[in-house]
Amino acid sequence: MYRQGHIGVGLLLYAPAAYAMVSAGRLVLAIVGFGVMIWLAMLPDVDMRLPFVSHRGPTHTLGFAVIVGLACGAIGWVLGTELTRFEPQLLGSFGFGLGALVVVAHLVADWLTPMGIAPFWPLSSHRFSLGFARASSTLANGFLFVLGAGATAVVLWFTGLIG
Repeated sequence: MYRQGHIGVGLLLYAPAAYAMVSAGRLVLAIVGFGVMIWLAMLPDVDMRLPFVSHRGPTHTLGFAVIVGLACGAIGWVLGTELTRFEPQLLGSFGFGLGALVVVAHLVADWLTPMGIAPFWPLSSHRFSLGFARASSTLANGFLFVLGAGATAVVLWFTGLIG
């Protein structure tokens, strides 16, 4: 998928967590999460700019999701030690979950394409694909974006932030 589709899948998968956070009084974290999902939606595609790394290779795996989650968790922990409003454990856990979800959402979107993904590499190079739509499909990317935006609107509506 292209950026629009990746953002849509990210927002769709993040929406339940955002609802839970807003309901628990963590509006700031929920908003930050939406921003991070949008900002890092294309992170796994960094492989297209790295020499000797194949596209949809190591950066399109569950292992990469764990690595990104750990990095974001570490950033959250450090921020939590500097900020008095949030505890390090909270921001560390939030960062890990958000970082891992960014990559998993990207994988889900690429799983929909004929090229698919090999999420268990290096343990297995078996590729998984639903073959739903080509990555370049304007219709599929737009549809995924509308789904994600719709899920976000539902969260905003049911938490009373709009409407």
